Amino acid sequence: MWKLLQIELFKIFKRPRTYISFVAVAALVSIIQFGLKVDGKMYVDFMLRDLSASFNIEGNVLNGYLVCYIILQLLLVHVPLLITLIAADLISGEANMGTLRLLLTKPVSRTEVILAKFLAAAIYTFLLLIFMAILALFVSMAIFGTDDMLNLKSGYVVQLKSNDIFWRYICAFCFAALAMLTVASLGFFLSLFAENSIGPIVATMSVIVVFTILSTLDIPIFNAIKPYLFTTHMIGWKGFFDVKVNNDNEAIIGSVQNLDKVLQAAGILALHIFGLLLASVLVFRKKDILS
Repeated sequence: MWKLLQIELFKIFKRPRTYISFVAVAALVSIIQFGLKVDGKMYVDFMLRDLSASFNIEGNVLNGYLVCYIILQLLLVHVPLLITLIAADLISGEANMGTLRLLLTKPVSRTEVILAKFLAAAIYTFLLLIFMAILALFVSMAIFGTDDMLNLKSGYVVQLKSNDIFWRYICAFCFAALAMLTVASLGFFLSLFAENSIGPIVATMSVIVVFTILSTLDIPIFNAIKPYLFTTHMIGWKGFFDVKVNNDNEAIIGSVQNLDKVLQAAGILALHIFGLLLASVLVFRKKDILS
């Protein structure tokens, strides 16, 4: 199994297109950081225009913590496409090259093959998010410094103390990894039904678009299915930045306002991953390999 995993990782990282995702993330993060560094004050003034009339806001508002939050909001919508480019190609790509049938002549079970490929996709996903975390959080902290973080919500603002933020980002990135692994699992499953990677990639993104629309539409007929769509829970990482307050309306350090909902969202994503992986194993074990 370990040998198979090594082989699959070698296959992934020997392809030049694998590094397109890392280059794209680096470019997008750098562009956002550059824009905020140049015109960040204008952005902050616009963001705080309603609060400035009632409160005297001091300190380094546009700090690395806020910049990272902005980056996550913008990029986690697009990262699924980058992950799908690899995950949806792991089976269909080999079928297209005619090497899948040759692979199965080796003295390993089909279950081991599918698990090795899935673990390779998971490792790629985690490495991409770690790379994104380094650029979005640590580089932003180095460029913009650190301070308390103001998180604007509809109708209110959350002030997070600087010593109560870093662990929230660790949890947020772990949650994001779970969400992105769900996307990878979907692309991986759909790759079992095609002999070229274009079909599974397009199909995966189409499912995400449709599910996202259903998740955001405020129409009663769709409310019954929203809790079961993984796209409904992919933004659950934001819950780590909502805190409980005491009677004086002061934030309680170390608290998460709706922790049960965040954990429920993580559990639903984990069930999707397990279900898609199980389905992939069952389909692959019975699949006729003709290429």
